[in-house]
Amino acid sequence: MVSKGKITLKSSNGEVFEVDEAVALLLQAINYITEDEHLDGNIILSNVTGRILAKVIEYYKKHVEAINFDDKPSEEDLKAWYVDFMKVDEDMLFDLIMGF
Repeated sequence: MVSKGKITLKSSNGEVFEVDEAVALLLQAINYITEDEHLDGNIILSNVTGRILAKVIEYYKKHVEAINFDDKPSEEDLKAWYVDFMKVDEDMLFDLIMGF
């Protein structure tokens, strides 16, 4: 289902994520992937697992926060966040690169 200002994304393995519209619109893949399937108000991302989608949503949420809040994080804080964010195994890194 879709509520005002929210978009529901469904991964290939059935995990459902309700995200702010501002975050979802940053997901460039939605522009290409969602043209084929919509089910019960969900945007189905048929080639992205829940594990990868959760990580991508985390990344874009941080970007929306950094852009929209008056108390923006410093450049050093963002760099430190990126370093920590990228502490993933090789399989996830590959999937992140290929998926988005």
